[in-house]
Amino acid sequence: MPLVAGVDSSTQSCKVVIRDAETGELVRQGRAAHPDGTEVDPAAWEAALAQAVDQAGGLDDVAAAAVAGQQHGMVCLDEAGAVVRPALLWNDTRSAGAAADLVTEFGGGETGRRYWAEAVGSVPVASFTVTKLRWLARHEPAAAARVAAVCLPHDWLTWRLGTGRGDLAALRTDRGDASGTGYWSTATGDYRPDLLEHAFGRAPQVPTVLGPTGIAGRLPSGAPLGPGTGDNAAAALGVSAGPGDVIVSLGTSGVVSSVAEVPAADPSGAVAGFADATGRFLPLVCTLNAARVLDAAAAMLRVGLDELAELALAAPAGADGLVLVPYLEGERTPDRPLATGSLHGLTGRTATAEHLARAAVEGMLCALADGLDALVGQGARVERVLLVGGGARSAAVRRIAPEVFGCPVAVPEPGEYVADGAARQAAWVALGGAEPPAWTLAAAREYAADPVPAIRERYAQARDLTVERLAG
Repeated sequence: MPLVAGVDSSTQSCKVVIRDAETGELVRQGRAAHPDGTEVDPAAWEAALAQAVDQAGGLDDVAAAAVAGQQHGMVCLDEAGAVVRPALLWNDTRSAGAAADLVTEFGGGETGRRYWAEAVGSVPVASFTVTKLRWLARHEPAAAARVAAVCLPHDWLTWRLGTGRGDLAALRTDRGDASGTGYWSTATGDYRPDLLEHAFGRAPQVPTVLGPTGIAGRLPSGAPLGPGTGDNAAAALGVSAGPGDVIVSLGTSGVVSSVAEVPAADPSGAVAGFADATGRFLPLVCTLNAARVLDAAAAMLRVGLDELAELALAAPAGADGLVLVPYLEGERTPDRPLATGSLHGLTGRTATAEHLARAAVEGMLCALADGLDALVGQGARVERVLLVGGGARSAAVRRIAPEVFGCPVAVPEPGEYVADGAARQAAWVALGGAEPPAWTLAAAREYAADPVPAIRERYAQARDLTVERLAG
C-alpha cells in the first residue's frame, strides 16, 4: 500500500493529508495556522508546513508528495536564494494601479484588455504576480534591485521541501500556477519574458514549468516531489472534476471554474484563462468576497454561522427586496479593488435579522452566479455544478444556491479538496498512467429548488448602481 502526501498551503493555514496512492483512503493528516495579513514572510509558511507534517506523522514513508498553494503571490529571491521582502499575497490590492497601467500601456480600454487576453489568457488585475512586480519596481526600487528570481508560494515551498533548496536553477512550477502570473501564455505554454521585462524593467529568473507528472525535486528520503499546482487547479483534481463540471468554491475568495479542453481568452477580463493540473484548461472567475460575507453578517448580527443560516432560511426568497452587494474587501470581478459593500432596499419591513441574513447569502451567491454566466459566455459546458469550500457547509447556502443558480447543485462531503488534489497528483507521479488515479473520496448530496429569477434581477439592479457609483 504505497502512501502519498498532499499539501495545501492556503491563505489561512497549511493542511497535509497522507493517503493510499491507489484508493485515496485517508491514513493521517495534520494542520497548522498561517498568520493574518496580505503580505507574509514565507518563513511562516515553511514553519507551518513543518508543524503540519509533524502532526501528520512525517513524510519518511511516502512514495511521493506534492504541494498546492494559494495562486498569484509574489515571492522574490536574491542571488543566494534568500527572500528579499515579505511575499505579497493574491488578496493584496496595492498593485491595482499597476494593473491599470499595464492595460493602458498596451492600448488601454478594450484594446489593452484584448492584448493581454490574447497574449497570456487573462487581463491583469491586482491579484496577478505581474502587477505586484510592477508595484515593487515603482515603490521599492532598492528591494527590486536585489531580485534575482521570482516564484509563487507553491513553487517556493516545493523548493524548500526538496533537496535542491538554495539553488535558484532548481525552482519548478506547473502550468496551473504559471498561468496566473501574467507572464506565461496558457495558449502556447511558454513564458512571455517580454511582458515580464516590460512590467519589472528586466526579466528575473523564473521557475521551469513542468508537465502534470514532472518531478520537481526529491524529499530527503529520495521520494519524488510532483510539480504541485495552484489551489484552484488542485481543488479540481481533489473533486475529480472533468469536462462539463463547474466548481463553485466558497472560501476566503469565491471561485467559479470549469474544466475545458481549449483555453479561454476573455477580453472583458471577467474570465481568467488559466490552465489546470492535468494538461487541460481551467477558465475561472474569482471574487474577493465569499465566505467572509457570511462571517461579516454573522458578526454584525452577533450570531454563529449556524444561527445565521437559520435566520436566512426564515426569510422569504429575495428578502422582500433587501439586497447586499458584497464588495466588503474591494472586488476582483468586477474589477473594483477599492470598492465597499452596499445595502439596497432597506425599509422598516426588511430591517430584521432574518432579512439581512438572507440578503448576505443571496448577495454572495449572486456574485458567483454572475461568474457562472461569464463562463457560459466563454463556451463552458454546464453538466454538473459542484459546491465546495467552507461556505458550502452552511445549510442556507446549500438550499438557496439552486434558487440563485437556476439548476441543482451537488455538495460533496466537507473535505480538504486542495490537499487531496495535491495528494492525487502525487499518486499520479508515483503510479504513472495517462490520467490521475480514479479516487472516489466522498459521495455528493444533490440539492434542488425552483429557480427564483427575481433574486438575480434585483441583485443586478443594485450591483449596477454600485458599479456606476464607484466608476463616477
